[in-house]
Amino acid sequence: MAKLTKELQTLWWDWLGTAERLTQVLHQQTVALTLRRVEQIDDLQPTLDALMLKMGEIDDRAAALALELAEQLGTEPNLRSLVGALEKAEAQQVQSLANRVIVVGRNVQLIIDKNRVLIESEIEYIQGTAAIVMREAAEQTQGYGSSAPSRTVAVDQAA
Repeated sequence: MAKLTKELQTLWWDWLGTAERLTQVLHQQTVALTLRRVEQIDDLQPTLDALMLKMGEIDDRAAALALELAEQLGTEPNLRSLVGALEKAEAQQVQSLANRVIVVGRNVQLIIDKNRVLIESEIEYIQGTAAIVMREAAEQTQGYGSSAPSRTVAVDQAA
């Protein structure tokens, strides 16, 4: 069992290292979104995708290992039951590392949520701007030949 808990802890350390790299790239994405650096956003996306995929794979392996550990210990496959069935020192190590994974996971999710809001806000802005431009273009087309130069000012400002 000590072997399985060590493997689980190794997976969690790998997950934490990956989460740290992901957090750095997410912060870079936040800056790129805020400054509207489209090329930088595009450049970061493959790295973000790869890190998210790796974290998912580690999660899957850790869940399978925790299930195997729970079966060997004869407990429910949840942290509380696993920790309760382990020896005190080993239980403290597992609990401490699990707490760290939980906190880091929440922090990563907060950054992802913040970036999602930035992206959604930018999309709304672009849609609003496009709607103004389309409306103004339609009005200019309908009024072609009339003397309404004030419409082009609104289109220029929207663009």
